[in-house]
Amino acid sequence: MVRFENVGLRYGMGDEILQDISFAIRPNSFQFLTGPSGAGKTTLLRLMLLSLKPTRGQITLFGQEVTTLNKDAITALRRRIGVVFQDFRLLQNLTTYENVALPLRVMGRDESSYRAEVIELLRWVGLGERMHVLPAVLSGGEKQRTAIARALIGRPELLLADEPTGNVDPTLARRLLRLFAELHRSGTSVVIATHDLALMEQFEGAKRLVLGDRRLHIFE
Repeated sequence: MVRFENVGLRYGMGDEILQDISFAIRPNSFQFLTGPSGAGKTTLLRLMLLSLKPTRGQITLFGQEVTTLNKDAITALRRRIGVVFQDFRLLQNLTTYENVALPLRVMGRDESSYRAEVIELLRWVGLGERMHVLPAVLSGGEKQRTAIARALIGRPELLLADEPTGNVDPTLARRLLRLFAELHRSGTSVVIATHDLALMEQFEGAKRLVLGDRRLHIFE
C-alpha cells in the first residue's frame, strides 16, 4: 500500500530532516508512528499524503511510483486516504455536518445516500448537537472530533492520524480508538502518530515505527 525506499528530505541547502527512510505498509495493517517532539512525525505523514515531495529516494503509493505522476493522478490517489492533522483544516464557511460530509460530496454521492450515515457518525463522536454550527464556535476538542469524523466517513483505504486523541478526555479517546479499530477491521490500514504510550498499549500486535536521529526504526 505504501513503500518508502531510501527517502530523504531537506529544505533548501540545510541538513536533511529525514534520512534514508525505508519501510512498507501492507493492506489492513495497524501501525503507530512515534518518537520525540521534533523528530519529524508530521513531516513523514505529509510525505505519505504526497503533500511534500522527497529530496531523494522513492515513494510508492497503492502500487504506483509517485514521482512521475501528474497533479490529477496525485489528487486521485489522495482521495483514497483519510487524514487528521493537528491543525484540523476545517472549512470555516461550512457547518460541522458539511465538513464531515465533504469527502462524500467530492466523490459525487447524492446527499440522500449519506445523510443518515454522517449524522450517526457525528452522534458517535459526541457532536450530534453541534452538527449545524460553524467551526468558529467549536472548541479545540470539538474541531478535532470533526476532523476525525471527516477522515473516517469515506472509509478510506489508508488513514493517517496525527495525535488524534490529544485534545479529548480519556473516555472519548477510548471511543475514538474503537472507531479506528473498527475501521481497521473493515480493511483500512491505519497509521497513528502519537507519543502516548498508554494509547499504543491498547493495540496489541500493532507495529511501531519510531523516528529518532532523523532515521526510522521498526518494531514488530
